[in-house]
Amino acid sequence: MFTTQKDQLFSLIKSLTKAEKRSFKLYANRFQSGADSKFIQLFDVIDRLAEYDEAEVLKRLPGVKKRHLPNLKRHLYKQILTSLRLIYIQKNIDIQIREQLDFARILYGKGMYMQSLRMLDRIKKIAVDHHQDLLHLEILEFQKMIEARHITRSRLVENKMEALLEEAAERSFITHSNNLFSNFNIQVHGWYIQKGHVNNEEEISAINGFFEQYRPGELLQGRKLTFFERANLFQAYMWYHYILLDFEGAARYARQWVSLFHAQDQVREKDPDLYMRSLYYLLVFLYLIREKGEFARYLQEFQQFEKEYRDLFNDNSRMIAFTYLNLSRLNGHLLSKDFPGGARLIHEVEAELPRYIDYTDVHRILLFYFKFAYLYFCLREFGKALEYLNRIIHLKSGHLRDDLQVNARLLHLICHYELGNFDMLDYLAPAVRRLLSQSSDVSQLPRLTLRFLESLSKLPPLEHAKAFASFHLELRKIMEEPFERKSLNYLDIPAWVEGHLGVARGERV
Repeated sequence: MFTTQKDQLFSLIKSLTKAEKRSFKLYANRFQSGADSKFIQLFDVIDRLAEYDEAEVLKRLPGVKKRHLPNLKRHLYKQILTSLRLIYIQKNIDIQIREQLDFARILYGKGMYMQSLRMLDRIKKIAVDHHQDLLHLEILEFQKMIEARHITRSRLVENKMEALLEEAAERSFITHSNNLFSNFNIQVHGWYIQKGHVNNEEEISAINGFFEQYRPGELLQGRKLTFFERANLFQAYMWYHYILLDFEGAARYARQWVSLFHAQDQVREKDPDLYMRSLYYLLVFLYLIREKGEFARYLQEFQQFEKEYRDLFNDNSRMIAFTYLNLSRLNGHLLSKDFPGGARLIHEVEAELPRYIDYTDVHRILLFYFKFAYLYFCLREFGKALEYLNRIIHLKSGHLRDDLQVNARLLHLICHYELGNFDMLDYLAPAVRRLLSQSSDVSQLPRLTLRFLESLSKLPPLEHAKAFASFHLELRKIMEEPFERKSLNYLDIPAWVEGHLGVARGERV
């Protein structure tokens, strides 16, 4: 399902589009010497291979010795990246600024420091307009160095040096501040990855203490925060409320994060990845709080943005758009209970998934499989649901969050029950019990559900309706507890139980 680690050069060449390959050939063919032509031949050989095979590469390049191949590959790798840089320089503002900064250094090195200063003044404005704080600071430090070492006549302009020093000090403070806010965001998100949601009052106290300890409160006073400072701050608060199971609070800060992009269109265009990330997480929280109308509105915004800018996306942006947009579309079908529409979308996503599977995080791929399985479960196509659940369960990986595995294994057991495979419940339940015992972020509902399924396998089928009724009463008690809210996120056990009670009463469900 997931490929092993590939040769880096092979992976890079296989990632190129036809246009990128054509541009590389035009760039590379400016060389005419025999030594340089070897790397072009190596490019053609690797491009034709389905899988990287060094012996096959050497066989197709008879003039290349094995000991020379690593150097030739490094040279080709560098040349490909250089040609890509030329393509994307107009699409990435930071690459544009860095190129101009390099030109300024070259001019300075030739003694043309006044020309260098004029170039630095010009690109500084671009850096400010596009919130490139680190590059802005680097430009200022270069300007200061030139002013300190040469007579530039800048001191003849009143307050010019004072303004430069003041700007450098302010930008240095902002860069330091932004670093603290980004650290804060990563720290709070890291808490969630490591510990998950709160399960009791003690854990609430712990996250509150952690949040206050690392929150850069002194930086929130006395000045307006920059775009990225606010973006990091809103994300940190979003994760904090999510950890506390306050989905409404998480959605509130996700809205503010998205609103930053509404106010500054140029950042949305220059950093589409962060914009799509903000939309995705807002849609996740709107899904959790069942805000159907607002969900539909922001999903439409996401789809419109992807349609309008997809031709300008780089490979990473296309991968992010594919992953975040389709996960959101699947959630939309689940939220609206349009299960047939969701099944049609599955076919579209599966057709495209192989293009991204080697570059997308494993957890995202397995989220797709779980949503596929859940949609088929809702359509009562339990056999199809099991196909995707098996892919999740059989993956050998030590870094997945427990909640995905727990939900997948519980749904796996439920599908077998619905298919009448009662013997499979006895066979599979011990592994699920071991998983639950090893997880620190599992609430009561999964444990009670496993116990209930184990009891069903031992009861005669005629007694199952009565067992479902008893379990329903038990669920009503625990679902009133605040720490059980997370249990309904992606696997609605009470709805499944109520469906069986409706069938027992002869109702349509």
